[in-house]
Amino acid sequence: MHAKSPENQSGGRPAWFEAGLPHIWLPYAQMKIAGDPLPVVATQGSRIVLADGRELIDGIASWWAACHGYNHPHIAAAVRHQLEVMPHVMFGGLAHEPALALARRLAALMPAGLDRVFFSDSGSVAVEVAMKMAVQYWGNKGVAGRTRFVAFNGGYHGDTTGAMAVSDPVDGMHHAFGGLLPRHLFCDLPRDEESFANLSDVIECHAGEIAGIIVEPLVQGAGGMQFHDVDVLERLRALADRHRILLIFDEIFTGFGRTGAMFASAAVAPDIVTLSKALTGGTLPLAATIARRAVFDAFWSDAPSHALMHGPTYMANPLACAAANASLDLFECEPRLSEVAAIAAALQQRLAPCRGMPRVRDVRVRGAIGAVEVDRIDNIYTLRRRFVAEGVFVRPFGTTVYLTPAFTIAPEELATLTDAVVTVVSEMK
Repeated sequence: MHAKSPENQSGGRPAWFEAGLPHIWLPYAQMKIAGDPLPVVATQGSRIVLADGRELIDGIASWWAACHGYNHPHIAAAVRHQLEVMPHVMFGGLAHEPALALARRLAALMPAGLDRVFFSDSGSVAVEVAMKMAVQYWGNKGVAGRTRFVAFNGGYHGDTTGAMAVSDPVDGMHHAFGGLLPRHLFCDLPRDEESFANLSDVIECHAGEIAGIIVEPLVQGAGGMQFHDVDVLERLRALADRHRILLIFDEIFTGFGRTGAMFASAAVAPDIVTLSKALTGGTLPLAATIARRAVFDAFWSDAPSHALMHGPTYMANPLACAAANASLDLFECEPRLSEVAAIAAALQQRLAPCRGMPRVRDVRVRGAIGAVEVDRIDNIYTLRRRFVAEGVFVRPFGTTVYLTPAFTIAPEELATLTDAVVTVVSEMK
C-alpha cells in the first residue's frame, strides 16, 4: 500500500501538521519530553502510512479496537450506506433499526438473561453507566447504603471520575486524583486461597455497603496485560451470590475474541457487562452496557424516579451501530476466532526467545495478546521511537512490551512485529 505524499511538506511534515500541532493536547503523554506524534495519512489492513511515505506495521490495532484491520470494505460499505440514510438522530423518544438490531444481536451473544442493552459512546462511560445501574438497583429495591464497589489492584476501567475511582489507586495512572475520588474497596484478585480469604473477609465486613464487584475478566489490560484464569471469575461469582452483590465484567478490552473466546462472559455469567473498543471493529466510537433482566426489572416502575437518568447526546449513533452490525457480520462469516488461535500459537513461538534475557521477568500469551514484561523501562518515549525505527508501531507502557494486533494480520507482518520485539528487548542493558 502506498499513499501519495501530501503537498507543502517540510522535512516530511505536512503543512496541516505544522499548523495544527501547536493547538493540540495529546493523550497519555508528557508533551515536553515525548517528542512529536507521527503524522498519519492512511491506514489499510495492519499498516499505518506516514506522511513521509513510510509504512509501519501496527502492533496494537489502535488500542486493541481494529480487530478486523483497518478499512475493512464490509464495514466501510455499511457506514457509507448509513451516512446517506441517517447519520444521526437522538435516542430519547426515538429509535432506529441499526440500534435495535444491534441490541438484539448483542443480547443473543450473551449468557441467558443478559438481554437489556444501554448504548453510550466510550468505554469509560459504559463503566459509569454500569456503576450507576448497580447503585440505583439497590436504591430502587429500597435497600439504602449500597454505594461502594469492590475493585482490584492492577485494574483499569477508564479515565472518567467514576471509572478512575475503581481503577488501581496506587500503581494506576490516576493517583493524582486521589483527593477527588470516592473511596472503594481494593483487593488482590483471588488467585489463591490466601487472596480469596482476604477478599471474602473484606466483603463480609462491608457487605451492607457494597453495590457490586467490578473486574476485567481474564486479562487486566492497562494494568500490564496481567492474566488470570476462569476459576478467579468463578470465585467472584460465588462471593457475589453469597452476599447478594452484583457482578460487573468490564469486557471493553477482552470482548470480541481478543482472549480466544468471543467473550469471557461465556465461561461465567455476570450481572452487567460493558463493551466497547472492538464493538465497531475500530471504526467509530460506541459502547454498550448490558444488564441482566433482574437488574432492568428494578428500574421498571410507575415511579419516574426509578428511571435510569443517563443519556449521552450521541447514544446509539446510527453510523456507529451500522459499523457494529457489520463487524458482527464479519465474526459470523469470517474465521476470526481461528485467526486468533493462529496468532496465539505464533506469539508463543516467536516471543519465546525473550525468555531468559537478562531484563525479562515474564513472557505470556493469551489469545491475540502477547506480553513481554521487563524489570524496568528507563525512557518509554525512547523505547517507542526504537520500535518505529524497526518499522513497527508498538507502544510499551509501565514495564510491559505488548502486542495486540488485528486478527487479520498477515503471518509475515506478525513475524515482523515479533522480530522487532525480540530485537529491541535484547538490546536492553
